[in-house]
Amino acid sequence: MRVVIARCSVDYDGRLSAHLPLATRLLMIKADGSVLVHSDGGSYKPLNWMSPPCSIAELAPDEDEAAEGVTAVWLVRHTKTDDRLRVRIHEVLSDTAHDLGVDPGLVKDGVEAHLQQLLAEHIHTLGAGYSLVRREFMTPIGPVDILCRDGAGVTVAVEIKRRGEIEGVEQLTRYLDLMNRDPQLAPVTGVFAAQQIKPQARTLAEDRGIRCVVLDYDELKGIDTSEHRLF
Repeated sequence: MRVVIARCSVDYDGRLSAHLPLATRLLMIKADGSVLVHSDGGSYKPLNWMSPPCSIAELAPDEDEAAEGVTAVWLVRHTKTDDRLRVRIHEVLSDTAHDLGVDPGLVKDGVEAHLQQLLAEHIHTLGAGYSLVRREFMTPIGPVDILCRDGAGVTVAVEIKRRGEIEGVEQLTRYLDLMNRDPQLAPVTGVFAAQQIKPQARTLAEDRGIRCVVLDYDELKGIDTSEHRLF
């Protein structure tokens, strides 16, 4: 991972356009190729980013940019779309690189692990005709919680969270991008399953063609929570 703290401005062009004026920011280039722009706030969420697969080139500024004090330009292009991220760097305060090694993946708490087990045992919860392929399907960037097939035989990757947030959608997106390059698996669709799904995460998932499913933990366990029944 490369971590750069710099005074810079950022422009994003693609499905939408966005501009970040000149300020001191944290720039991250991860081993998977993603580029993230952070401020000193906003928790984990970057101000702007480019998800992989993408390429990055460090260019010399043009005459107008140089006159404005720009010393270097990062041009980040998504390889599957026309989306572009242009970072104009005025001053680099810190530039370091770190090899983080192979990540062992997210260690799920008891509830998430149990949700995965229960959903695998009752995979029909996702729809009629669904069949389990396996749990913890390993990819080069980590394990997919559940790999299954829908009623039409299409491969489905399922990411399970107790609380569904944007980070989980991004995680599933990375898995899908990679798995859809495998001709033995493609096409692969995605299901984002959680006990609760934040509206922002649902919007992002649906925009990327990922289906959202809210899981009822008690129902999966076979617990009837109704207080009154005649039968």
